[in-house]
Amino acid sequence: MDGISFRLDVSIDDRTGEPRAAYLQVRGGAVAETRDVGEGRAYADYREDGRLLGIEFLAPCRVEVVDAVTLDEPEPVREFFRSATPRKLVAVG
Repeated sequence: MDGISFRLDVSIDDRTGEPRAAYLQVRGGAVAETRDVGEGRAYADYREDGRLLGIEFLAPCRVEVVDAVTLDEPEPVREFFRSATPRKLVAVG
């Protein structure tokens, strides 16, 4: 399935124990382009061939942003983002 390999890295605030940032990687490879996909709250990394490598969440981001970025991805990738993104970093509604 196109070299898919799931990985989650979370930075935790030492004082509060809350997540400060998270990077969800779905493929390995060199980053050719980084796009702001969430008004400074989320950034998506892409390979040279345009395939999504991962998304970094820096602040709460609307779930619709995640859905839009992963729209053309296989269902296992979409499910990974739905289930692995820390709830404090995804806003619904």
